Amino acid sequence: MARWIEETFHPHWRVRLAADEVLHEVKTGHQHLVIFTNATWGTVLMLDGVCQLSTRDEFIYHEMMAHVPLMALERPRRVLVVGGGDGGVLREVLKHPSVEKATLCEIDRAVIDLSLKHYPEIAGGAFDDRRAEVVIADGLKYVAETEARFDVIIVDSSEPIGPSAVLHTREFFTDCRRALKAGGVLVTQNGLPFLFPEHLAQTSGIFASLFKATSPFLCTQPCYFGGPFALNWASDDADLLEVPEPTLARRMGRRAIATRYYTPAVHRAAFALPEYVQAAIRVDTGDKLKSDAAPKSAPQPARPRRARKA
Repeated sequence: MARWIEETFHPHWRVRLAADEVLHEVKTGHQHLVIFTNATWGTVLMLDGVCQLSTRDEFIYHEMMAHVPLMALERPRRVLVVGGGDGGVLREVLKHPSVEKATLCEIDRAVIDLSLKHYPEIAGGAFDDRRAEVVIADGLKYVAETEARFDVIIVDSSEPIGPSAVLHTREFFTDCRRALKAGGVLVTQNGLPFLFPEHLAQTSGIFASLFKATSPFLCTQPCYFGGPFALNWASDDADLLEVPEPTLARRMGRRAIATRYYTPAVHRAAFALPEYVQAAIRVDTGDKLKSDAAPKSAPQPARPRRARKA
């Protein structure tokens, strides 16, 4: 009989996944990690009782984290990924031919090593790309100290608990702003707004106080149980939120990027927020977010999971 592994992140409900075979389970210096197979989800990674990825649907999160900010830029050259030790975001970033260097800062080398051992298809050879640079370090410290400047910073962290909590703070996002080039874009995961609206509200408030243009955007990630999954966007260039769909389509064609979830139409529509999401973020932003800069062809928001691997 399969072992059932329970997700414990939600305070008022539980989701259990059948572990047909436990491939690896360990308490590292930073977190409890378990990797197992499931007949529906493929290979699953859970950290500290939270489902982080499955090989069945990982392409959704990774494509939206990478292509929404990179497609908004004419020629992104330098990208920083904080977290993301499975290599999925790095894989998608390196699909963009203009990217000259993609730095991945991961706190726990074990996450990378175990990912390459148990689900190498997620990285898809990204770690072997000559443009990829891997730094094993605390993301908070790296961003605070780096002299490099990035066109895009993608924060692929885990939930705001344990070692990842610092990657959801004003201090960290302030340092990210410093590390961005003029007109650069910061994107972070922002959890499940139906279950944890305070997570999205807090980040949105911080972004609105630091950047001129910011707006959450949504995707549907099946293994993140509890409704649409939110990511959050920040930049000092409001025009980047208004890139027309035909322009996005031309860029995607020129770059010859193949995707399974992301399309130019999905890019634009992702910024159209349900009213309950808008209501949640107004609490901490005072209705000051720049979602009035969201795509004009999409329904206009009133104003402007799960965090993953640390």
